[in-house]
Amino acid sequence: EIDKETGTLHWTNAIEKEMRKILSMASFELVEGVTPEQLRRDATKLPGFKEIGVHMVFDVKMDGKFTRKARLVANGNETPTIPQYDKYSSVVSRESVRIGLLYAALNDLDILTCDISNAYLNAKCPERLWTEAGTEFGPEWKGKV
Repeated sequence: EIDKETGTLHWTNAIEKEMRKILSMASFELVEGVTPEQLRRDATKLPGFKEIGVHMVFDVKMDGKFTRKARLVANGNETPTIPQYDKYSSVVSRESVRIGLLYAALNDLDILTCDISNAYLNAKCPERLWTEAGTEFGPEWKGKV
């Protein structure tokens, strides 16, 4: 919608980049022969699975180029019975980083870094979930389980 109004492809490209990463890591598996409506009426068609919604979160990086980022996230806001600390991934605090740097400086240690792109996709999911694919999944997946 925004890209249509502005005549750009910034957000479309950000969504496509995110979905390429997710689909290339086989994070989702297409289920043939069942529709979302059938599963909502009769959960026995996919026993042990429960539905979870997903949506895109958008951000603009202040990197001088105003890079657009899109992230596909689960609707954790729709699970009020799960404690807050179980819904969101933790992020290292500034204080922890400073303590680590201080420790390295005091002990004359070299610091090596590593940034794993889309690291959350490597985490094991203890639950069996299904979702209805939206437009961000592409036309061949849209509306499927």
